[in-house]
Amino acid sequence: MLKRRLGRSNLEVSAMGLGCWPMGGPWDWLEADGSKGPAGWGQVDDAESIRAIHYALDTGINLFDTAPNYGCGRSERILGQAVADRRDKVILATKFGYLVDEENRSVTETEDVIPRIRQECESSLRNLKTDYIDLYQFHKSDYAAEKVAEVCDVLETLVEEGKIRWYGWHTDNPEAAKMFAQGTHCTAIHHALHMGYDVPEMLAVCEQHDQASINRAPLGMGMLTGKFNSDTTFPEDDIRHGWDLRAERSAQNLQRVEAVRKTFAEAAEVRTQAQIALAWIWTRSNRTIPIPGFKTVAHVKENIQAMEFELLSNEQMKKIDEVFERASVIL
Repeated sequence: MLKRRLGRSNLEVSAMGLGCWPMGGPWDWLEADGSKGPAGWGQVDDAESIRAIHYALDTGINLFDTAPNYGCGRSERILGQAVADRRDKVILATKFGYLVDEENRSVTETEDVIPRIRQECESSLRNLKTDYIDLYQFHKSDYAAEKVAEVCDVLETLVEEGKIRWYGWHTDNPEAAKMFAQGTHCTAIHHALHMGYDVPEMLAVCEQHDQASINRAPLGMGMLTGKFNSDTTFPEDDIRHGWDLRAERSAQNLQRVEAVRKTFAEAAEVRTQAQIALAWIWTRSNRTIPIPGFKTVAHVKENIQAMEFELLSNEQMKKIDEVFERASVIL
């Protein structure tokens, strides 16, 4: 099992974690005007989620990333149930920063962040059936950078009390990430990174400030797996429901994914396209920790098997750069 250090912490984690967003099932994002839209990944089987988590644990995966948003508490509760008897073997990461309505299965924004951090932490501790959180991540990605010092102060207090061990920020803003990384126990920046979306500035911040780079959407929300085509559609309760894979940009991205597949097939590589995408992330930086989502044991198994292969060669990385032209954003 490929291992990596979690930023400046003393925690050693598997180089791939499990992203537990999909296993929360359907939930809605509620706008200030009352409109809402799907923010989950459709229907999910809790028993299968637990089997997938146990499979991952048995093969050496120890990092699990969730949030109260995901299914409005459902993901945290299922994860807590799954790891209850192996708590000392896992690194639990969850988040805070939004208003979660469990009864109506909806999530909305709030500016009342700082006074709520403690109660959100206590709620997550209950859901996860634990008395400490290994990595507590600020989920509100667009929070004003000049206010983050106050957030860090509260988090440092939670560290002192033993409620959390380390913390991080879910953001795609490199300049804001630099400010958050000044926190003594800040050890991770949770940001978008995948084969079609390189972020050299954020990776530089992680390197300069000794932060782990935790990578959400490492498979482009499924786009990079090669399992979609122009006829693919998604159910109404799936966040991808509005995707039009016949549109010009989507069609171009499907072509790029196919071009990567052909490049590796011509070299007699036996990796799946998902495994190629994960290998690109590990090769890109020794700080990266992708957290692909999952709904089944099969998803988890395929992703874990990506670690059985070597990292990509310089030539392979160059070919992928050429295919995606780097100025393009796949999503």
